[in-house]
Amino acid sequence: MSLIVKSKQKSFGGTQGVYTHQSASTQCEMELSVYLPEKADTEKCPVIYYLSGLTCTQENVTVKSGFQKYANEAGLIVVCPDTSPRGTDYPGENDSYDFGSGAGFYLNATQAPWSTSYRMYDYVVNELTDLINNNFPVIQEKCGIFGHSMGGHGALTIGLKNPEKFKSISAFSPIVAPSQCPWGEKAFSGYLGKDKEAWKNYDATQLIQNGHRSANNILIDQGTADDFLTEQLKPELFQQACEQHGQPLTLRMQPGYDHSYYFIASFMKDHISFHQKNLHQ
Repeated sequence: MSLIVKSKQKSFGGTQGVYTHQSASTQCEMELSVYLPEKADTEKCPVIYYLSGLTCTQENVTVKSGFQKYANEAGLIVVCPDTSPRGTDYPGENDSYDFGSGAGFYLNATQAPWSTSYRMYDYVVNELTDLINNNFPVIQEKCGIFGHSMGGHGALTIGLKNPEKFKSISAFSPIVAPSQCPWGEKAFSGYLGKDKEAWKNYDATQLIQNGHRSANNILIDQGTADDFLTEQLKPELFQQACEQHGQPLTLRMQPGYDHSYYFIASFMKDHISFHQKNLHQ
């Protein structure tokens, strides 16, 4: 599978690239960014995947979070895919910010017409990781995943369901119980149908309750001034499930921080360090 280079820039000693490729999973062209630290010039490095939130593309975290400095210091490759297929032109795809374009929710849709292209779970877990493994100097067995909001949901669910592949999981203000919040209920109804049993497969809190685990501690940072905290995010539900079922979790409630990239940038260094430690860099 070939990658087309859109741009490459030097950043904090490493190289920030943006690429496109034709995806078999989503049946469209996908864009992603890949940061290579200086260390990757001479040897293979661990890799972490960052999943973005509602309305975002790969560009938001690549431009706004400042991860490049910390990734270069840690010797980590950072891969940032898009959040959904683009340009599929399904009816209603662009009608709202929380469903359709920009809101793929990192699942495999089962409902028409979404089931043809909205297969972001397969894309991230299988196609993207193969693409990165075959084109960049990564240590395949040292792989982590993290994300923000909807992408935090994706990181938790993908990491918990694939612990043999993703050895380290963290999240910024994740949607931890999508079956119990308006964002998740809307997305799951549209992509997966009305049967709530099918929703459990993409709900991090339900996955913990059903026996899924990460081999390492999970890190979550959540701002206390987040406008979505009470209605959409509900970190206490995931915390309770982890406590009841023996999953190590560090949930840090950060006073005064909101849902924005100002928050993410403030704690990005901690998350890069967390993954470096877990991946035994």
